[in-house]
Parts: sequence; C-alpha cells; structure tokens
Amino acid sequence: MENSYRIKGATGEWEVVIGLEVHAQVTSNAKLFSGAATTFGAEPNSQVSLVDAAMPGMLPVPNRECIRQAVRTGMAIDAQINKWSRFDRKNYFYADLPQGYQISQLYHPIVGEGSVEIEVEESVKTIGVERIHVEQDAGKLMHDQHPTRSYVDLNRSGVALMEIVSRPDMRSPAEAGAYLRKLRAILRYVGSCDGNMEEGSMRADVNVSVRKPGDELGTRTETKNVNSVRFVMASIEYEAKRQVEALESGERIVQETRLFNPDTGTTRSMRSKEDAHDYRYFPDPDLLPLELDDAFLDECRASLPELPDAKRKRYEAQGVTPYNADVLTAEVETARWFDALLEAGAAPVAASNWVTGELFGALNRIGKAIEDSPVTPGQAAELLALVADGTLSGSLAKQVFEVMLETGDAPGKIVAERGLKQTSDTGAIEAVIADVLAKNPGQLEQYRGGKVALFGFFVGQTMKAMGGKANPGVVNDLLKKALA
Repeated sequence: MENSYRIKGATGEWEVVIGLEVHAQVTSNAKLFSGAATTFGAEPNSQVSLVDAAMPGMLPVPNRECIRQAVRTGMAIDAQINKWSRFDRKNYFYADLPQGYQISQLYHPIVGEGSVEIEVEESVKTIGVERIHVEQDAGKLMHDQHPTRSYVDLNRSGVALMEIVSRPDMRSPAEAGAYLRKLRAILRYVGSCDGNMEEGSMRADVNVSVRKPGDELGTRTETKNVNSVRFVMASIEYEAKRQVEALESGERIVQETRLFNPDTGTTRSMRSKEDAHDYRYFPDPDLLPLELDDAFLDECRASLPELPDAKRKRYEAQGVTPYNADVLTAEVETARWFDALLEAGAAPVAASNWVTGELFGALNRIGKAIEDSPVTPGQAAELLALVADGTLSGSLAKQVFEVMLETGDAPGKIVAERGLKQTSDTGAIEAVIADVLAKNPGQLEQYRGGKVALFGFFVGQTMKAMGGKANPGVVNDLLKKALA
C-alpha cells in the first residue's frame, strides 16, 4: 500500500513512523494475582486484597481466566502462542504502586508475533504485532479530594492488563486510527476486553518519530495513556509536526515520555524515557513460569467466535454490499443482532438494507443502542417477510415499524388489529382506477396526447384513494391496461 501522508517541511517532505502500545484491561471478575473484584466505579479502596496492598508475606497466584483471555486474543490475531512464559518484576517507585514493582513479562511474553489487517482508503495493509504480554495495573492517584494532599485509590491495583505492542508499521494518523479501531473490534468480539476507552479499560501509548523518506528510523517520543481513537490521531499529527519543526531548526529530538492535552490538541514533555535496564527487570521469585498444555490451547481455540473479517466476507458472499457488511461488523453487538435476524429467516440483502437504514435511523432518533432495541430480531424478520410476500408495501411497512417501536407488538398483530394489509384485489383496484380517471379528465387527455410522465400522477392518486394499501405492482399493471 503506497502511503500518501507526508509532512511538508521547509527542507522537503518527511515521513511519519508510528507504533502503538495498547493497554487493554482483561475481562475477568477478579484481578490478575488476587481474588479482589474488578468492577468499574466502585467506592475507592473497596476492592483491594492484601496482595493488592502489598502486605508482607502475601503471595501472588495467577488467575487462570486472565491467562486464557490473553491466549485467546493472541489466537485471534494469528500470533505465536508461547507454551512457556515467565513473569518479571519491573522495579520503580511511585505512590500508587504499593509493591514498589510491577509484575509484567519482558523477556518471555505469553504471546509472540501476530498481525492485524487494516483498510485505509480502500487499500489493505498488514500491521505487525510484536508481542502481547500480561501485567498488573497500578492504582490511581486522586488530586482533587484535598487542598494539599493526594489520595491513592488501589481499586485498579493488580487488575490484569494485556499490553499489545505493534511494530512501527503505521505511516499516518489514519492508519493508526484504523489499527486501533480494528484491534478494539477484535478484542470485543473475542470478549477479552470491553474496549471502553472512556472508562480507561483500553488506552494507547503512542510512539512517533519522523524521517526523510527512505532514511534510518529517527528518535521516537512516547505519548502516554491516550484514551480515544480521535485523540490518538490528533496526538500523532501534533507530535509529528513538532518534531519536523524542531529538526529543521537544528534541534535534536530527545527520547522522552510526553502527555497529550485533549483541550489544546498538544503534547508536552513529562520525563526522559527510561530504558529496560533502568527498571532492573528480573524473574519474579514468587511465581513459577507459566506452562500451557495442548488441552488448554485447544479449549481456547475452540472458544473463539467468528471474527470481524470472516463475518464480513460471509455477509458479502450472501450478497450484502461491502459498505453494509463493514457497517454491520464494526461493532460486535450489531453483528450479533444481524446474525439473529438472519437466523430468524430474513433474506440477507433486504435485511442488511433495512438494518442500516430503517433500524439505525429509528434507534438514533430514540437514543437507544441496538442491544436495547424495542424491536427484536424475530419481530424484524416477521416484518421483512410481510414485505417480501406482498402483505405490506414499503410505506405500510414503515407505519407498522413505527407502531412496533412504540408498543413492542409483533407486526402480524399490528396488521390484523389496524387493518394495514396491502390489497391485491384486482376488482377493488380497478374500481378505484376508473374513479380516478373519471375525476381527472384533463390529465387523462394530456396523457393520451403524449405526456406519459403523468403516469406517476395516476399511480399516486390511486394509492392515495386506497390509503396506501394497494399493491403498487398490481396498480401499475391495471393502470397501464386502463390507460391503453
């Protein structure tokens, strides 16, 4: 894929090189090494075990579910799964890190190389993933509770994270955005992370450097904890331009950690970037290496759902347009709802058009997500079947759908109770047509004199006279005969 994104500087064009380290909170009821709960938004320090608080003599015990979710995520991106992996201690002092070290995996991660396929400007590109390792989260400092002191909330301390490290394969903010969206979709399909960036359960460290096209890699900066796709793209744009301006005015780029300010769209320096040796990594003496057997790996693989790419291809093979297939697979809840609609017997093409048009429009209007839709997939399939067999016209189907949204009733019941059935009774339609022609002699004369565009006028008048309940196909056929 040819990348067209370049930054134009005073000395010519510059290329941007981007890598992302995504921290994804593992979906589990307990923390990585303790039985404490992980619910978001609990009272501060109400979900802290003695292990999380680093009380003397406490020993960590790995949570099997967290390991399972990391392995399933690796399998979903076709990555190497390491049957033997090990936990290391990453030593640093910070007020919200009670142990004085973080248990992570540096030398022997649980998941090795994999890849994620993205689509930007209608071309496909593969982004390499270097590794996924499992580590524990730190607590959280709260600076707004007291005028002179900072408080510490340890609810997050020890929560399991997957750190998903990409290769520096992205060359534009759009590619980074596409990668993050795709990765989030995969995690949500797999169920290993809820992808809720507002709640901090997925955040990205953004590595950016610039170079003249074809040159060696430049010095990179890392912008920490960016928590939305939009902000990731904005931070890349700002940081790349800042680096180009600095280099062109003779400055050196220093390897450092920076912070993004969403209000100003700028980054600022936080601290000089540490290297691995600064953390004095060593194998955690309290934890045995993880050894995974084939039965465990088989169970992980068997539990994987159909992933977004495979689902999109299946929809397209059933005749759904590539655009609709993209929209329907972007969020896992939409895909599940649409699958349930197909299982209820709806035809794929008509169903995809109806979901992306009528249903999305209505849900938008009433401010509901698809999983909270007042209309079930079964009811929607019944409505589409009534259109397909001629019981309802398009306009009648819209009326019935509005009633379904309000009442939650099934379409068959609404049609019966309100007499909304489309009629194909030729006798009744012929009588109405005769009446319409008799009432509009001027238009009839013009039509017979060659103004054929008036055919639509007669169709409209007939449908109006029949309250929209006439079958449009039958109306067209009978009108042609009457006018001939």
